[in-house]
Amino acid sequence: MAKYARLRQRIGAEMPAVSMREAPRATDGELALVHDPRYISSVANGELPAAAIREIGFPWSLDMVERSRRSAGATIAAARAALGLQARTTIESSKPEGVAANMAGGTHHASAGNGGGFCVFNDAAVAARLMQTEWARRHGRQRQPLDVVIIDLDVHQGNGTASIFREDVSVFTLSIHGKHNFPFRKEASDLDVDLPDGCQDADYLHALELALDELDRRFQPGLVIYLAGADPFEGDRLGRLSLSFDGLEARDRRVFDWAWQRRIPLAMAMAGGYGVHIDETVQVQINTYRVALAYWEKWQGSTA
Repeated sequence: MAKYARLRQRIGAEMPAVSMREAPRATDGELALVHDPRYISSVANGELPAAAIREIGFPWSLDMVERSRRSAGATIAAARAALGLQARTTIESSKPEGVAANMAGGTHHASAGNGGGFCVFNDAAVAARLMQTEWARRHGRQRQPLDVVIIDLDVHQGNGTASIFREDVSVFTLSIHGKHNFPFRKEASDLDVDLPDGCQDADYLHALELALDELDRRFQPGLVIYLAGADPFEGDRLGRLSLSFDGLEARDRRVFDWAWQRRIPLAMAMAGGYGVHIDETVQVQINTYRVALAYWEKWQGSTA
């Protein structure tokens, strides 16, 4: 948990151009676009069975509920900012930021009716569905419906996200992950790329390039939600891959550039990171934020 505070401190000290805002709380109605209302109620009221708590991986508390709501709310806010949609009190459009981010989030193991793997509510899924709803209310038939791609580069497969959107052709799920890592029973994404233990920079970046080419052939999104996991790093306790600082920065740059070249707004969440040395995890994330800031500046220049 300490990585979140350290990340915020370093962004504030090293990147003054980043505007930091308090994460809003996702409402029951917003969460219900993805999650079973009975599950939402059980989480909120502390009524989850013991087995469900074990699956999530940490004990229930009011703070856990609050953090989970705000983690989802932060990805919602990032997606709104990237697209140029105002707060929930209005759906009038504003200037798109093009790039925005949640300093936490990436809770991709949560499915419609269950949590798992330190994930309670699936922030990327909730944000995707809510942005589609708000986009349709704002634009009606004047614009095409909003299609969303979730590019999940956490080292663990996004099984919850894959299960939520299994039958939804308006959301494309792409997951590049360790083949032999958690979850050991995976769900089918629209595009899954399984990598062997020990995979290094060159092979990873080649796999990413092929995946983005395949995405280009199959889907034309209006929003990217990017899960920029730090856990493919070679110093991660749970990752089992062997990417360097430079390799992960190249990964981030490729994803941001892919979106920028197509002028697709991008909302980012940080997802996993479990370094033996916590400062290395934070450094991976700081490097990601530097790339994000550079592409945000490109967006501002193009819309000035």
